[in-house]
This record gives sequence, C-alpha cells and structure tokens, in this order.
Amino acid sequence: MALVMGVDSSTQSCKAVVRDLATGEVVRRGRASHPAGTEVDPQAWWDALLAAIAEAGGLADIAAVAVAGQQHGMVVLDDAGRVIRPALLWNDTRSAPAAADLIREVGAAELAARTGLVPVASFTGTKLRWLRDTEPDNAARVAAVALPHDWLTWRLRGYGPEGDSLYGPDLEQLVTDRSDASGTGYWSPASGTYDLDLFELTFGRPGREAQPGSRDLPGVVLPRVLGHDEAAGLAVVAGATAESGVVVGAGAGDNAGAALGLGASAGDVVISIGTSGTVFAVTDAVAADESGAVAGFADASGRYLPLVATLNAARVLDSIAGLLGVDHDELGRLALEAEPGSEGLVLVPYFEGERTPNRPDATATLSGMTLASTSRPNLARAAIEGLLSGLADGLDAVRATGVRESRLLLIGGAAQNEAVARIAAQVFDAPVVVPNPAEYVADGAAVQAAWALTRERPVWPVSMVLEPEPDTRPVIRRQYSERATV
Repeated sequence: MALVMGVDSSTQSCKAVVRDLATGEVVRRGRASHPAGTEVDPQAWWDALLAAIAEAGGLADIAAVAVAGQQHGMVVLDDAGRVIRPALLWNDTRSAPAAADLIREVGAAELAARTGLVPVASFTGTKLRWLRDTEPDNAARVAAVALPHDWLTWRLRGYGPEGDSLYGPDLEQLVTDRSDASGTGYWSPASGTYDLDLFELTFGRPGREAQPGSRDLPGVVLPRVLGHDEAAGLAVVAGATAESGVVVGAGAGDNAGAALGLGASAGDVVISIGTSGTVFAVTDAVAADESGAVAGFADASGRYLPLVATLNAARVLDSIAGLLGVDHDELGRLALEAEPGSEGLVLVPYFEGERTPNRPDATATLSGMTLASTSRPNLARAAIEGLLSGLADGLDAVRATGVRESRLLLIGGAAQNEAVARIAAQVFDAPVVVPNPAEYVADGAAVQAAWALTRERPVWPVSMVLEPEPDTRPVIRRQYSERATV
C-alpha cells in the first residue's frame, strides 16, 4: 500500500494526514499547535510540523508529501538563511497604510490588471512595504522572501541555516506554487510570472526568481514557481533520507489546498468558516476586480480561484458563546429558538477590523436592541446571521466576476454545527451542502503529493453529511445590509 502525506500548516495549528494513494482512505493523523498572535517566529511552525509528522508516523514509509499553508505570511531571510524577524501573518493589519500607499502610487485598476489583486493589509507585498518603511535595517538584510509553505518545504528538503540543516542556506532552492505566489501582490496569474517592476516599487530593491545552481546573483530571491504537478525535490527529515526518495510536492496556499481536497469543480462555490472566512470558486478565467472585493488568485490545479476573504469568522461565535457562557452546541440550540431576523437584533461582526469590505480599523456593532429583541436566543442567532451575511456579501462579489454556482459547499469547524447549516440555508439564495468533516486543506496537500508522485491527479471520494432544505429569508440580509453600511 503506497502512502502519501498532506500537511496543513494553518494559523492555529499544523495537521498531517496520511492517505492511501489508491483509495484515499485516511490511515494516520498528527497534529501540533501553533502560537497565537499576528506575528510568529517561523521556527514554531517548523517545530509543529516535525511534531505533527512524528505523531502521524513519520516519513519513513511515505512515498510523497506536500505542505499547504496559510497564505500571505511574510518570511524574510538573510544571506545565511536565517529568519530576520518574526513572520507577519495574513491577519496582521499594521500594513494597511502601506496598502493605501501602493494603491495611490500605481492605481487600483492597474494593480488588479497586473496581479489580480488590489492591495490590502493581508498581502505579502504590503507587509514588505511596511518593513521597508518602518524597519529599514531589517529590510536592508533581506536576501530572500518566502511564504510560510515555501519556507517549510525548503526546510523539509534539508535547507536552512548552517548547523541547523543538512544542505545549508541555499536560497536558490526556494520554491513555491502558483496559488501561493498569486497572493503576494507581485505575481501575475495571467502571465504566470513575477512582476519584478512592481516588486521593486513595493520593496525598494530589485527582486528575481530563484535559479538553482546560481550563486551571488544580484537581487532579492523570490521562490521559483513550480507547476501544480511538479515535484520540489526529496524530503530528508523525519525518517526520510535522500536514498528513500520521498517526493516533496510544490505545496499550495490553504484555500487552493481545500479546493483540491474537496475536488471542487465548475459550479461549486466553497464557503469556509475557519479563523478567517472565505468564499471561492475554481474557474477557467482569471479575475481582475479593481474594487478589491475579489482577489484573483490562481488555484493549485492550473486554473484560477477568485476569492473573497473576511477576517471575522469562527471566532465571532467563540466570542458570543463566551459572552453567553455556553459552548458551541448550546449556542446553536439557542439560535434555533429565535425567529429568522432575530427580532431586529443585528450583529455586524467586525471584531478585528475587516478585510472585505476593506475596513481595517472598524469595530463590531450590535444594533436593534429593544426589550423584546434583547434575549439570549436572539443574540445567539444574530451572531450566526451576522457571520453568514458577511459571507453572503462575499458570494455576491464572486458572482459579479462571472461565477455561476450550482451549490455551496460549507466547510470548517463551524459548518458542523446544525444551527449554522440550517441558518445558512436561510441566509444564502443557493443550495447549501455540508461535506463530511475532514481536514480538507491537508487532504488537498495529499492530493498534490500524489500528483507530484504519479503525475496524475487522484480522484478520492467526498461524502456529504448535511443538505438542509433551501429556506431563504430575505429579512436577514436586508437588516444586515442596512446596518453594515452605517
């Protein structure tokens, strides 16, 4: 039985899933936590990756492995392969002024045409501009820029600082894939190449794509972009050696990994409720939305992934459950006691600012409070309705790029709450299905590992656990829209 491993190095934790190559059956799992915060020392990710792989049985009997990871995080390396400063994560909003500067200098329409993106604080490019402007000494030391999954893939293959790696700090061996490259703000999904002029404008120094075998070429090294079925090299850690031939796939951004894991195809729109909320579809055409609502990413299969992201997702439910002193199951039970629309009580859940709409300094609001509406069931339901209404706005934005859905696949831990699924069928005006609980990002990385090993994409079954009857209630979104624009 040939085995492949997929890894999801997410904001909160690292998950490893081992699957049978032929059937897709999950045979082993591993997990390790990540530290909290919006900036993290990448060493914590590496330690968690090794721990998760060890708990999943190691790599000694694995044929191929790939890492999917949180998008956009800025990992900057010096010429000795050392991490210069803690990585800024996607949800770190301090670079919002830098994003505004880039839009003013280049123009939203021009940026969307060149990269598929209009800068917001999440993207790597805005973080590099922030580094240039606020930490010039650190910026001057930068020899290479990587994303979280790029850096972990590099380390798996034996590269890293001298004395802490088998092969040492060969920055020319950095690789990425098109899905993660498309979230930097200086790579073009349309051309499939880095926009080096834009990188230099952003960071103030020239950049270039890594060239294996080269030495001492000028410019900041940017990871070489691999094809979706291309191998990065061989793993040499966690029980694997160069002789054992454990193939390492290119890796992917987390949303592209989830799309692979779900087997998403035309007509599927994925709505993911995790630390962040996302709405995305796999398409044949690149998106270039100059409003910035939709990010025109590439996917991990050679196609495209128009995506809307929100900063406020599952933690909205954490917050309100904590306020009410209940767990998530009880929050759902309370919510289903209330009527659709929560008797006019509306939560606009911008607890951490917001990315879509781009309001990094916004705060959450609770309105429509009367003696009748201010009840525990209404507050529980308003939390779920507010969370889902923000994602419904995201669905409308994705539709505006030409996407036409036949069903909505609701994933993430919160999607398993029956109340969330039933209320989703009232918020959205399209059929909702909830796939069986799984680590879909890690599963997608396993698909990619198998693809790199065999050069053929495996087709593994995905079953559905909930298919609530469509029950659209327009009052929910009408109330939300009125309050979200105030």
